[in-house]
Amino acid sequence: MLVPIGTTHLLVAELRGDLLVPSGPVHNGQAPEQAAQNVFQGAPNGIPVLRRIAADWVQMRRRQVFSYVVATNPLTRADAACLTYLDGRADLLVLPTAQAAAALPTLARARVLAALKALADQEMAYLEAGVLSRTESAGFTGSRPRRGQ
Repeated sequence: MLVPIGTTHLLVAELRGDLLVPSGPVHNGQAPEQAAQNVFQGAPNGIPVLRRIAADWVQMRRRQVFSYVVATNPLTRADAACLTYLDGRADLLVLPTAQAAAALPTLARARVLAALKALADQEMAYLEAGVLSRTESAGFTGSRPRRGQ
């Protein structure tokens, strides 16, 4: 989940010295936007999900794994301070966007950078193993990226 804090910072999770993009599972029949509500606790009115802004698929040995990036409306630092991450071992940090992106693992960094651009351009980004394959107008609501396009 991409959580902007104002216009210059992102909310990230730190677990055992590694930075992570806050994330959670999407169950069968559940929209990523709906699943995003379960990533954090402590938001009195739920997480202000804006829209899905990126989708990435990676071919693993025996299956394809789809990852979605859902953006929230910008939060204030006070809003972010009320949140706890679903993995209680992790701490939530508010970092400048460039610093957060630079410290993320390669695949997460690629997803975040593509998602930030898609959010700014009001588009939906589609990646294949972290490599941008195409973008579409934000009006698109499909849930799976089409392969090879």
